[in-house]
Amino acid sequence: MKLSEQEKIRRDKLAELIKLGINPYPANLYPVDHLSEDIKTKFSENKKVVIAGRIMSRRIQGNASFAEILDSQGKIQVYFNRDEICQGENKEKYNIIYKKLLDIGDIIGIEGELFTTKVGEKTVLVKDFTLLNKSLRPLPLPKEDSDGKTYDQFSDTEQRYRQRYVDLIVNPDVKKTFIKRTKIINLIRDFLNNKGYLEVETPILQTIPGGANARPFITHHNTLDIPLYLRIADELFLKRLIVGGFDAVYEFSRDFRNEGMDKNHNPEFTILELYVAYKDYFWMMELTESLIEKVCIELNGDSSINFDSKKISLKKPFKRISIYDAIKKYTGYDISSMDENELRDICKKMDIEISDQMGEGKLIDAIFSNKCEKEIINPTFIIDYPKSMSPLTKEHRENSNLTERFELIINGMEIANAYSELNDPIDQLSRFEEQLKLSEKGDEEAMFIDKDFIRSLEYGMPPTSGIGIGIDRLIMLMTNNTSIQEVLFFPQMKPENTSKDISDELSKILDVIKNKEELNINDLKSKFNFSNKKWDKSLKELREKGLITIIKDNKNQILVKPS
Repeated sequence: MKLSEQEKIRRDKLAELIKLGINPYPANLYPVDHLSEDIKTKFSENKKVVIAGRIMSRRIQGNASFAEILDSQGKIQVYFNRDEICQGENKEKYNIIYKKLLDIGDIIGIEGELFTTKVGEKTVLVKDFTLLNKSLRPLPLPKEDSDGKTYDQFSDTEQRYRQRYVDLIVNPDVKKTFIKRTKIINLIRDFLNNKGYLEVETPILQTIPGGANARPFITHHNTLDIPLYLRIADELFLKRLIVGGFDAVYEFSRDFRNEGMDKNHNPEFTILELYVAYKDYFWMMELTESLIEKVCIELNGDSSINFDSKKISLKKPFKRISIYDAIKKYTGYDISSMDENELRDICKKMDIEISDQMGEGKLIDAIFSNKCEKEIINPTFIIDYPKSMSPLTKEHRENSNLTERFELIINGMEIANAYSELNDPIDQLSRFEEQLKLSEKGDEEAMFIDKDFIRSLEYGMPPTSGIGIGIDRLIMLMTNNTSIQEVLFFPQMKPENTSKDISDELSKILDVIKNKEELNINDLKSKFNFSNKKWDKSLKELREKGLITIIKDNKNQILVKPS
């Protein structure tokens, strides 16, 4: 592994610290008793505190220095004075260790006293400090010039997702998003627990992936010598618990679907599934409205959100419209009595991409998702789906061609999917057999026949309503993030290209020039928001690695070309 100049310097400092008898990675407990925000809100002059955190900035002025320390709550200013830290003749701890061997990014512990500076800044006067971790890589900290222009921001999306640990350090709003994520989940959990509902856990590895139309991930269990699937949904196991006598069960689960990725989809995602006996989908709509409105009020102080430049009210009640009426409204076509061939013709007329493997249900879904879904901004329940789209849903009480199902759409995203659950074992088996026909036709998302689930229904499941709420998408809405990757700590990524021992930023420079014979250096620089120092350093590293050549042409223009 080749090291940058800064990384070499930091390793040299590490060696010097060890020579001085300082353990740069001590194992013993450090007795932190205060955090930054708590200090500021409960500030008391001359109060003794013990804090710890990462050095984020330093202003060394001879025998004194101001620095910023970042802990889990935020930043606080600290003041280093040589004579406070080194009260005897030996000034090594300040002059050598602090000034020369510590860096931005290092984690230190501080014993000190609180005071207020002349400009009113609440500050910790350092009485003693301890190195807790030596950072060997420099942080990508943004810099601002005299004109207020910011350089060297850690803003490249791919970099941020790959190095979320850095993203959390240097981009405070990212950390706030994930704190809100946990708060939202806890609010939902409290809402359900207060109703007496039981939180449970069901298998992630399943012999039959059921509960949704989705392509599963498959693995193999060596001891049993059988294929196993990562769950695509919890539904069939949770309904088995309703059969077993629980009146209401829910689970926050990680589910896995081997499908495409975009701003609303990740192959691994979090969903809340809830099943309540003796209820129907009308009751579940009212519960869902109440839950989402309450979460919004508790989180934001009112029942509306600002999302992607739109203000959206989440105040109940939400609008309700059947899927056929929604399609008619947004496309002009009444498809309620159309067969599969007619639906195919309609899809072709509207330039909707379809395949021969798609049955009636998939065709209707394609029409709705392509032409209707994005038009629905305010919270709306799309209700009364056809049977072909809903193999686990009870037949509609007034129309035998429909089912008692709803999806909640907000800002063009499906947030929830719910049913009056099918509890007729004969009808359920028939629906599974129809799914089997689709599978034989080539539909990789068609459901398997789960004979044990049929057996459980034969013992009897009470009337039940169930719902699945996409937690990641709900969090996107509540935190004003338009991409699911922004609300996942570690979204799925392609493996890094490690064939070249260079940073992602250097790779991006190479990508710009790789297909060009030569490029004006100023034109190249204009494509990157780097400070002059960082730009010079990047070009130097690329030259040293033999990846670029810099030349001067007969017009005295400086040109860059790939080596």
